[in-house]
Amino acid sequence: MENVKEKAYLCCPYVDMTGADYRSKELQLLATSALLGIVKTNVFLVKEVNARTYFGVGKAEIIRDEVQALGADVVIFDCPLTGSQLRNLNEIMGVKTIDRTMLILDIFAGRAKSNEGKLQVQLAQLKYSLPRLNMMNANSSRSSTGVGMRGAGETKLELDRRKIQEDIAKLEKEIKEIEKHRQTTRKQRLNKTKSVALVGYTNAGKSTLMNAIAKAGTYADDRLFATLDVLSKKVWDDGVQYVLIDTVGFVRNLPHELMYAFSATLEETLDANVLLLVVDASDPHKYEQIEVVEREFKRLNIDANRVILVYNKVDKISELEIKQLNTFNYDCCYIGAKQGKNIVQLKQMIREKLDEYPL
Repeated sequence: MENVKEKAYLCCPYVDMTGADYRSKELQLLATSALLGIVKTNVFLVKEVNARTYFGVGKAEIIRDEVQALGADVVIFDCPLTGSQLRNLNEIMGVKTIDRTMLILDIFAGRAKSNEGKLQVQLAQLKYSLPRLNMMNANSSRSSTGVGMRGAGETKLELDRRKIQEDIAKLEKEIKEIEKHRQTTRKQRLNKTKSVALVGYTNAGKSTLMNAIAKAGTYADDRLFATLDVLSKKVWDDGVQYVLIDTVGFVRNLPHELMYAFSATLEETLDANVLLLVVDASDPHKYEQIEVVEREFKRLNIDANRVILVYNKVDKISELEIKQLNTFNYDCCYIGAKQGKNIVQLKQMIREKLDEYPL
């Protein structure tokens, strides 16, 4: 995946322009995380969704001309597209055409390292591809490599629906067995030691913070989903022992097909004694991101008293901006994980929180 160098035309047709800048920039981050070169990001309003091409055919032909003039290898749509819409747009564009879900699946396929992570991604790809076989075969005929064609996407396209359904059932069985084993080992671990989970929006700096606290040596990069699997490291801090867990980051409107790939992460947050909600303080959309995670906390019935809101990357904003940050009624810490700023203060807050939860 690291050698992929494709040119991407990003198409953002929105029926509601609220937050359009935020949404389109996230698609840009996803594209660069997939090592794509962006030739253009086209954001526009769609007054009425077209069943055939989502927006009008005339508009699609204008975009096609731009795609060809800019030499794009792939067109990525930041909107929910049916199999027929993707197939029709693929035919009009004349180049490989994928949607946001396919892009995220592709990134996941390249980042999953554990056996469970790989199986979950394969399962998600198969479930997504099943109703879209004709469209994916059209893409396959244009290009058998690059974004949207990795993992199960390139090995399963020629199989019939029955074979894919059989593979889905087999994967679900394998994953269920792995989940049983993981739940058993997690319970054994929790009976012996306390745990702290890093949660938050992807690219907020969770892996960097894990390195700062535990010197874990985990991979950290300025890309979405730089790490995908749940990682853990034992920490001994001033007489207090706990397991620090780094989880895969949240993202806006995570595709339904990938929700189960988050199962391990969600279970870790349920069981952790303390949760560090890590937020990029310099991100203009930080509050929307906090609200995304808060909704998940509420769904999982996570007590807010277990949460420390950690504003990371405060070195990128002014002292006045730091004072104006919304704490959302959480205990709050302001750090620069990369520089090690206020890590000692955060570790003290963690110890104090853990004291409230005896084994």
